[in-house]
Amino acid sequence: MENARLDIVEQIQRLIVRLVATNPAGQGLCLIGGFRYRFLDGGVRRSLDVDYHWDGDLTEKQAQLVQLFRRRLIPGVRRQWGYDGSAGAATGPDAESPSVRVVNLAFWREGLTYSRIELPVDVTRIVCLDKPVVRTVDGVVYRTASDADMVEGKIVALFARTRMEHRDLVDIFLFANNLAPDSAQRVRKKLAMLMIENAFVRDRLADFVIHRVYHVRVIDEVVVGQLDALAVGSIQVAGGGAAVLDAVLGTLRNTLKLDEEQRK
Repeated sequence: MENARLDIVEQIQRLIVRLVATNPAGQGLCLIGGFRYRFLDGGVRRSLDVDYHWDGDLTEKQAQLVQLFRRRLIPGVRRQWGYDGSAGAATGPDAESPSVRVVNLAFWREGLTYSRIELPVDVTRIVCLDKPVVRTVDGVVYRTASDADMVEGKIVALFARTRMEHRDLVDIFLFANNLAPDSAQRVRKKLAMLMIENAFVRDRLADFVIHRVYHVRVIDEVVVGQLDALAVGSIQVAGGGAAVLDAVLGTLRNTLKLDEEQRK
């Protein structure tokens, strides 16, 4: 039952990104985040939202997407899967951040218990040092951030988020091979641009060691709950969340030299 529900979520996500990529309201938006990895790179982690990078007015773009989804997405989902739906701008805490605007999508089947699906679409702004790139799927052109900006963005997010998301660690583990030869300098530049202090980076790096048991447990939860079954089995055989954490810490220390930078 849960797998069937996740399959529908992913099909709706595919419909969303295709609609955005082929509609004037989506012009200039760059697909980023976990679903970008899933959709364009064949990533093994399922994502439960859709993320876009936008350089312009976030509130204006949020309003455009709300109208697009009400006009085109909701009827399309109803036709294909029999789900009713709603789309609206997030309110409350989700509306207070200056760096993100959220469109809340919800879908449900009347009379079917536990059928409700909630799927946020985030319009945000990440630091990109490269020009956007385009990728194609089934003849549709998708605008996205470069591979280097994507994985560097996941690394920066470890230190930029007030509340760390362990899915970022899993994505870094999966896509660390996309780091550029000069990513060490690029990541430090991005941290400086966001005014993330060295002391905060140092403390968060230390926290991975001090609270290792906690981080390993939550990474294991992400692996089991969000990755495809074959990938889960392989990671568990190789050491599970502990192996993922050690690999990411190795990337942060040995490739990016972040721990050395923080000692200066």
